[in-house]
Amino acid sequence: MITGKYPNLRLRRSRKYNWSRKLVEENNLSSNDLVYPIFLIEGKNKKQVIKSMPGIYKYSVDQLGVIVNKIIKYKIPMVALFPSTPNNKKDKFGKEALNENNLVCRAIRFIKKRFRNNIGIMTDVALDPYTTHGHDGLLKNNYVKNDETVNILIKQALIQAQMGCDVIAPSDMMDGRIGKIRKYLDKNKYQDVQILSYAVKYASNFYEPFRDAVGSKKSLKSDKKNYQMNYANSNESLREVALDIKEGADMVMVKPGLPYLDIIQKVNEKFKIPVLAYQVSGEYSLIKNGINNRLIDEEAILESLMCFKRAGASAIVSYFALDIAKKIKS
Repeated sequence: MITGKYPNLRLRRSRKYNWSRKLVEENNLSSNDLVYPIFLIEGKNKKQVIKSMPGIYKYSVDQLGVIVNKIIKYKIPMVALFPSTPNNKKDKFGKEALNENNLVCRAIRFIKKRFRNNIGIMTDVALDPYTTHGHDGLLKNNYVKNDETVNILIKQALIQAQMGCDVIAPSDMMDGRIGKIRKYLDKNKYQDVQILSYAVKYASNFYEPFRDAVGSKKSLKSDKKNYQMNYANSNESLREVALDIKEGADMVMVKPGLPYLDIIQKVNEKFKIPVLAYQVSGEYSLIKNGINNRLIDEEAILESLMCFKRAGASAIVSYFALDIAKKIKS
């Protein structure tokens, strides 16, 4: 409802000065709103460039101390771990996901031993980093089998919890996996481990740099449309979230981010549950390359993250998290 009219009402009055703009600012961003993703590689003393993601690196486990120290320094509350599994450790069943000495498990133990509870750890539950075919589950006749995959995912989730993971994040989009994982964790006395469900994960074209980073791009011979959501659909996202809440999700994720602000807003208004947005690799690379080529100003980073807050996101997983946290502190 508009109360008043021009010229008595002049909305530009409050925009005249920096202090007055800040005074009436409706949303704000802090380092508390950020999650920083970290890519892992095998080996020692390694920090490897990711060509498709300028400024982002893969770290060997022994090098995690440097990056995690920075993350804690700038008060980012949680990291998300993603492995780049060597090809010789992949198979069609994703067995490496259940190896207690895989990259993710070693990284969890390293971070917890060195930093204890000063930083939260979120881990991905899905098979795509471990399969030769690059899919999130068991593949048969070019179709990912649901229940058979879930039987593996619950074991993967438990192993990560046993290693010390704080937040289990199933990103596979199999039906029913949240309830099964919750029951399995509770049965094994890990009832305090949180579940962040990738409840709304679209079959998007914005994931390519990520697949390059984790080494699944070349192995993926088909799309993931038979289990990830159709980007033409909106109401379906609410059904996905409703199911996952009933099954025990503590938080939900919408992925990708910027192209799906309408979905973030709908989920937030409908369910009043913590909603995280994932500003995915393609979004990052497009913005970063635009800045590097002087097509857009660097403030576009802050603008893009503020959009998530405006839409109702509780927190944002972003490769820009450290850059913005530094800027906020300074």
